[in-house]
Amino acid sequence: MQGTIDGFSYGAVTPVAAFLMACLGAALGLRCTTRSLRTERSFKAGWLALGATSIGSGIWTMHFIAMMGFSVKEVSIGYDKPLTFASLGVAIVMVAIGIFIVGYRGTTPMALVTGGTITGLGVAVMHYLGMAGMRLDGRFEYETAIVVLSVVIAVVAATSALWAAVSIHSFLASLGASVVMGVAVSGMHYTGMAALSVHLEHSGSLVAPSGTGRTATLVPLLIGPACFLLLAAVVVMFDPLMVMGTPDWDDPKAMNGTGRPPGIPAQRQVPRFGTHADPASFHSRPRDPAPPGEW
Repeated sequence: MQGTIDGFSYGAVTPVAAFLMACLGAALGLRCTTRSLRTERSFKAGWLALGATSIGSGIWTMHFIAMMGFSVKEVSIGYDKPLTFASLGVAIVMVAIGIFIVGYRGTTPMALVTGGTITGLGVAVMHYLGMAGMRLDGRFEYETAIVVLSVVIAVVAATSALWAAVSIHSFLASLGASVVMGVAVSGMHYTGMAALSVHLEHSGSLVAPSGTGRTATLVPLLIGPACFLLLAAVVVMFDPLMVMGTPDWDDPKAMNGTGRPPGIPAQRQVPRFGTHADPASFHSRPRDPAPPGEW
């Protein structure tokens, strides 16, 4: 017997909420990865790990928020907790591998292709491992061509996100990149769901379940990753360099070859601690007239 699938039991609520969580995880991960490029080597791994965990948690949370709206009308759905949390671990580890490759190797074509492929495969494995953790009185079948398409979308999205993380430094551009990644991850999820069909084991008297039990099962699982994303957001908010990117005085292009930001006169320059003062700034400063009697 063929099960009747409904992927939008709560209307637009679950896809919109899932998309926002994917964007949040992507935005935090991109800013953390960008921040790692501007810090000492001893702190680089920490920022990359925080970025990988943010992206992985965001993708995983997006998936299961979307799954709150998934139902098979004839049967109840449950979740195997070990497999469900294993999918979270796979997402974080494989995203971390991709981010560390790009974080330490830069935007070379080989690093981007390798890191993007590993990260994209991690997103796909997380999705299908999470689906394998579902428990219902039936079995899943997938259409191979659509599954392959969903994996390709995941790899392309991951590669684009990694490129953006190490190439785009401005805050607004990173927000745009995170929205693009959120669209791609959500597209990968719903493409994968379009490949799914459910064959029920029993065709007898099946009672259509309510969505309350499904939601009650998933909400406790989502509390931990959602709280982590909020804490990561706090870290980002309290680091101005991570939010706003490189300030003008650290950007060589903004110096115009003068050694100082444009629009600030030479006499107002204050040398940084541990650096030599600009001799030109002293020669160009107007001298104060000497007091009477000291000619």
